[in-house]
Amino acid sequence: MPLINPAFKTLPEMFEVVFAHYKGRRDRYALLRKVDGKYQGISHDELKADVEALAAYLHSIGVRKGDRVGILSENRPAWVVADMAILKLGAIDVPLYPTLPPNQIAYILQNSEAKAVVVSTSLQLNKIRKIKNEVPSLTHVLSMNPIENRGTDEIELEEAQRMGRAFAEETPDWFKSVEKVNEEDIATLIYTSGTTGLPKGVMLTHRNICENIKSCVACLPVDSNDRTLSFLPLSHSYERTAGYYVMFACGVEIYYAESIETVSLNITEVKPTIVITVPRLFERIKSALFKDLDAGPAVRKKMFFWALEVGKKFAKAKRAGKISPLLATQHALANKLVFSKVQKKFGGCIRYFVSGGAALPKETGEFFEAIGITILEGYGLTETSPVTHVNRIDKIKFGKVGPPIKNVEQKIAPDGEILLRGPNIMKGYWRDEAATREAIEPDGWFHTGDIGEIDEDGYLKITDRKKHIIVNSGGKNIAPLPIENMIQNSPFVDQVVVLGEKRPFLTAVIVPNFDAIRAFAQKNQIAFESNKDLLQKEEVKKIFDEHLKKISRELASHEKVRRFILSPEPFSIEAGEMTPTLKVKRKIVEEKFKAELEEIYKSLVYETD
Repeated sequence: MPLINPAFKTLPEMFEVVFAHYKGRRDRYALLRKVDGKYQGISHDELKADVEALAAYLHSIGVRKGDRVGILSENRPAWVVADMAILKLGAIDVPLYPTLPPNQIAYILQNSEAKAVVVSTSLQLNKIRKIKNEVPSLTHVLSMNPIENRGTDEIELEEAQRMGRAFAEETPDWFKSVEKVNEEDIATLIYTSGTTGLPKGVMLTHRNICENIKSCVACLPVDSNDRTLSFLPLSHSYERTAGYYVMFACGVEIYYAESIETVSLNITEVKPTIVITVPRLFERIKSALFKDLDAGPAVRKKMFFWALEVGKKFAKAKRAGKISPLLATQHALANKLVFSKVQKKFGGCIRYFVSGGAALPKETGEFFEAIGITILEGYGLTETSPVTHVNRIDKIKFGKVGPPIKNVEQKIAPDGEILLRGPNIMKGYWRDEAATREAIEPDGWFHTGDIGEIDEDGYLKITDRKKHIIVNSGGKNIAPLPIENMIQNSPFVDQVVVLGEKRPFLTAVIVPNFDAIRAFAQKNQIAFESNKDLLQKEEVKKIFDEHLKKISRELASHEKVRRFILSPEPFSIEAGEMTPTLKVKRKIVEEKFKAELEEIYKSLVYETD
């Protein structure tokens, strides 16, 4: 059984069975992080001691079952310590993205009535200082990093743990007074970032999360011999369940990347066997790979594309169960000359990636399959704890998110919306009964807000978000996601948003892959002074014009993108164009380019095909 012990019904029970299993052992670490340039491990015993010390301190300052405690931090072992300590007391943790501005942090802490918050750096501490007077419930601030000019009700985490140990020594039976945690108790409030409106607090119970852990492990090969590299935010339910709880429950060693920028370096150091990630990582890797090929000798490029074709034929033949001796020989050669070198960029030990959080373009999955990298695309929402679907390692269908995991039911509503039911569905939205009733039917079916189709094998295909469906001025319903995926399938495209609500035709705002565009300009001796200047060049505009014309052949008349705008800056969280989970806020992008869009529609006479 991959789970260390499946007999747990709450998260503290899960933590305890793992701690008991590894008690006194030094051959495996629970967590690893960089210290002075080298990865150093934290044993299960050390982690348990830190958790118990912090839990004792939190209890000593009055944190009780049901109280809310915020965690405002990037990924690091102290995040896990805070999470485990809060849950041990039956309190409810409220994770906050470290990229959030002070006003949004204030709203979440106010709405949840948080009693305390654990922060990481001085940057995060200063955000709390700015808004503390707006949150009357907030009486304690704990900092993972040293505090300069310490204020009232502020304490460093190490000092809090020392005080917690002292409290536990003075009051050895303190934990007996802690109210027992039940599986139906709320474990966490995760505020959905949302692309519109104020965030809502998703109430996930211990049962929701524990059942999701068990169902995930039943569908994926995970065991204590695995290693994973964690870099997606723990404040998001995807990384928290799949990259933290599932891994910890199976005894997997969890390494923390130094930052999102160092992932490519850390992955070669850690040599992970499983990585939880998002499609954007694969697009960046693919773009970097093609950039290196373009900069290298023609013979290397030719060899790569030969190997790629062999890889595609081999993957297809393998699925059909008919690999010829000639193809097997060619594939072995392609693997030795090309694929093995690419795989080393991922550490050389990858068993599989799990991709979620957004749609993985079908072509991307097939590309990596051809070079020997397995990607299992999955699906889920914060409200579903979050995983509901994942491709199985023995049957992958690119372009589909797989069949449901164990204990999850699925069906398609008459309007095409995906409905789900199971023990992983949230309890509801925090103090918002109207929104809860709108999302969950009396018989337990949850409305995902996504449009989809189910094939004969039960594999789900997401076609778009219900609220993203564009209705043009002619009354035609258009799903923008498939069109965006087609546009993004180009080495010159980084990000794209298709627009056209109540308009006669579609337009697109495209963020180019500037590395690829600059390389193109240098190769073709096109002089430029800045990204903005580069995008004005006719040769550059022609790249995107021809790309859109090419894909338009595969689209219906009303689905064709007639005109486009090239953005000199990428969409970002800081500019408010993306959520912390890297979903584009369409309305914000549309508003930002409102003048250019109006000019396009005013100046162009619409021509039908």
